[in-house]
Amino acid sequence: MITTQTSPTGGGGLLSPRSPNSQPPFLSVSVTDPAKMGNGVQAYISYKVVTKTNFPEYQGPEKIVIRRYTDFVWLNDRLFEKYKGIFIPPLPEKNTVEKFRFSAEFIEMRRQSLDTFVNRIASHHELQQSEDLRTFLQADEQTMERARSQDTGIFKKKPSDLMQIFRDVQSKVTDVVLGKEKPVEESNPEYEKLKRYIFELEDHVAEAQKHAYRLVKRHRELGQSLADFGNAIKLLGACEGDALGTAFSELGAKSEMLSYKLQREAHHLLMNFEEPLKDYVRAVQSIKGTIAERANAFRQQCELAESIKLKEIDLNKLRLLRSEKMLDAEHEYEELKADGQEATRRFETIVRLMNEEIVRFQDQKTQDMGRAFHEFAKGQARLANAIADAWRSLLPKLDSLSVS
Repeated sequence: MITTQTSPTGGGGLLSPRSPNSQPPFLSVSVTDPAKMGNGVQAYISYKVVTKTNFPEYQGPEKIVIRRYTDFVWLNDRLFEKYKGIFIPPLPEKNTVEKFRFSAEFIEMRRQSLDTFVNRIASHHELQQSEDLRTFLQADEQTMERARSQDTGIFKKKPSDLMQIFRDVQSKVTDVVLGKEKPVEESNPEYEKLKRYIFELEDHVAEAQKHAYRLVKRHRELGQSLADFGNAIKLLGACEGDALGTAFSELGAKSEMLSYKLQREAHHLLMNFEEPLKDYVRAVQSIKGTIAERANAFRQQCELAESIKLKEIDLNKLRLLRSEKMLDAEHEYEELKADGQEATRRFETIVRLMNEEIVRFQDQKTQDMGRAFHEFAKGQARLANAIADAWRSLLPKLDSLSVS
C-alpha cells in the first residue's frame, strides 16, 4: 500500500471538508486478498481494492471494492486514450497458461504488479484526477461491468496496436503539393536522442531481466540439488555407525537447511529483483506507445497543414473567378484551419507532457532500480553468509574424521 500526498497546487488541490485538522490531501490504495472465482475456463482471480482518501471528489474516507484483471485493463485503456503524452503505468501481461495461471506464486506476482500499477496512477498529479480512476476505485461490480461492456471503438485500441502506428509513421511518405514522396517525421535532435535512449533502455533492461530470471532458476535448481543431496547423505549416514554416521547426518541436515534458504532467496529474488526489472521492460513499452501517439499527432498536423495550403490555393482561384462556390469553400477552409489549429495544439501538448514525463520517469527509475539492486545485493550477501556459516560449522567434526 502506498499513501500519496498531493500538494495544494497539484491534483486534488482542495482540502476535504472531512479533514477538520487540515490534513494534507492524500490518496492511498491497496490491492489485497486475491481469491479464485468460478471453475474451468470461466475461472478468474478477484482482488479487494481498498481506497483511503480525503479528496472531496470521493464518496467517503474509505471504500472497498472487488475487481478482476479485466477491470484493471479497462482503466489502463481509458487512461491511455484520454491522457496523450503521459506515460501510462504498465499492466502485467495476461498469463493464459492454465497450469501457471492459478499458482500461488503467479497470483502473488500479479497482485503485487496490480498494486504497483494502481498506486502509480494514484500518485500521478494528472492521472489521480481521472474520472475513470474514481469509477474504478468506487463503483460497484455491476456498474464496473457495464462500464467495461460499453467501451467500443477507440477505447478498444491497445498500446500494442499503437506500436504498429509507430512503425507505419516511420515509413509513411507523403507530399500532397508536389506529388513527391518524403517522410513525415519530426526532425528534432533532442527527440531523436530520447527515442534512441528509450529503445536502448528497453534492450538493456530486457537483457538484465533475462539474466535475473536465470539467477532465480539457478537458485531453485541448486536448492533442489542440495535437498536431494541432503536426503541421500542422511540415508548414507543411517547405514554408518559412530562418528561417521553422525557427521553424515549433520551434513545432510545442513544441506536441507541450505536448500530451504536457497528456495526462499529465489522467491525473494523473483519478487524484489526480477519482477521490478520486468516491470520496467513493460514501462518502456508503454513509453513507446506514447512515442507512437506523438508521431501520429505530428503526421496529422503535417497532413492538415498541407491540406490547408491546397484549400487556400483552390479558394484563391474561386475568388478570382468569383465563383458561386466561394462561400462554401471559405466555410470549408475555416473549418480546416480550425482542425489544423487543434492538431497543432494537440501535438504541442503531447510534446510538453512528454518532456515533463521523461524527467519524472528518470527520477522514479533511479529510485526503483536503486531499491531493486539494493534488495538483490542484500539478499545475495545474506545467502552467502548463511552458506558460509553452515559449512564452517561442520569443519571441526569433518576435520576430526579426516585425522582419526
